[in-house]
Amino acid sequence: MEHTPPPLFRTGPTPLARLMIFAMLSTVLLIADARFNYLTTLRQITAVIVYPLQRLAAAPTAMGGRIADFFVTHSSLRRDNERLIEQSLELATAAQRTTALHKENAHLRGLLGVREQVPVPSIAAEILYAARDPFARKVMIDRGLQHDIESGRPVVDHVGVIGQVTRAYPWLSEVTLITDKGHLVPVLNVRTGFRAVLAGTGDDGKLELRFIPLSADFQIGDQLVTSGIDGVYPPGLPVAQVTQVERNTAYLFAGITSKPLAGVNAGTQVLVLGPLPAQPERPADTPATPPQKKRGRS
Repeated sequence: MEHTPPPLFRTGPTPLARLMIFAMLSTVLLIADARFNYLTTLRQITAVIVYPLQRLAAAPTAMGGRIADFFVTHSSLRRDNERLIEQSLELATAAQRTTALHKENAHLRGLLGVREQVPVPSIAAEILYAARDPFARKVMIDRGLQHDIESGRPVVDHVGVIGQVTRAYPWLSEVTLITDKGHLVPVLNVRTGFRAVLAGTGDDGKLELRFIPLSADFQIGDQLVTSGIDGVYPPGLPVAQVTQVERNTAYLFAGITSKPLAGVNAGTQVLVLGPLPAQPERPADTPATPPQKKRGRS
């Protein structure tokens, strides 16, 4: 009598046979897709069907990220708003103090009979490109003779002095930066009132003070502004900050270097200042009379 297993335990292909069958099927599908692109349409259809499931699975993560971004953005905006309000109050207070100082200065000048400082007009310009000479620190701006730009006009940005107009064309002008080797700016130490000459070194981040005695009071961090004694730069414009002071008794002068405050190698918007008010002419030098020799007794 033949014994047959019940249907619940019906046997089939062995696991090894199944592995071989599915491996051969996978190989055939890979070859058909790689060589003949038969499964491109099937892949696109599968992607369309699976896309909603993917979005649904990623929805909790995306929702959490959006909620976190909302709170972060909200808190950041609140901090920025508080910071801007604080800055606005500080600027308003500073403006009030400046107005009061201007009034007091005008009153003192009136009492002392000192000439009032006339505001200098300015013309907005844009830096177009740098000069062709790679060893010179010069730029070209989009204002020239047609815009009443002349050689010698100082050029500043929102921080301080960046250079001086050295050549004017009909619609363009050449500006020599304060870091150029041949450029000199008369400056004043704000802390001590010491006057000096600031010279460019050819390096965009380095300036040097020339012919400074060893005993001169200069410290790291001192602010240098234009002195205005040259008749070109208005007085009080920020120029540089002292970064290094070297005093060696083997040399006659101190080695003082500084860094420019204005964006001599950054930014595109500048202001070309107008001419300063006419200064009194320098008196003519009178020749010194030689001392007379005393006559001897006859």
